[in-house]
Amino acid sequence: MTILAFNKRANFDYEISDKYEAGLVLTGQEVKSVKMGHISLKESFVTAKGTELYLTNAHITPYKHAGELKNYEPTQARKLLLKKSEIKHLLGKVKVQGLTLVPIRVYTKRRLLKLEFGVGKGKKKYDKREVISKREVERNMKRELKITA
Repeated sequence: MTILAFNKRANFDYEISDKYEAGLVLTGQEVKSVKMGHISLKESFVTAKGTELYLTNAHITPYKHAGELKNYEPTQARKLLLKKSEIKHLLGKVKVQGLTLVPIRVYTKRRLLKLEFGVGKGKKKYDKREVISKREVERNMKRELKITA
């Protein structure tokens, strides 16, 4: 399993409760580009259109060895492959509880490309500050222990 892209802001901006795995519907040149690591999950999110889920705003650069691609948009919505029961379950959570579907990482599983996304609730600004202050306190404690030891 090779991790091709990772969303660093996911755990910082959201409290992720459940994680799910989905396949991605991509064209051939997009698959080659993603396997080379030319994908960015920065500012991307999962949206629902009807009874389907889409990865929106993920940037996949065009494969440089492919010919001229007409009407190719790097941030177009890409369909996620999930079971109907999982989609219904996720849509219920999003609508009733007001949660968000956040992409976490893109990786290969055998020869397939998979997207891991989580059901998250947005953190408030003071929660983020709290996490930063805890991290700094732990870093200072480790530094002091290293100096005294």
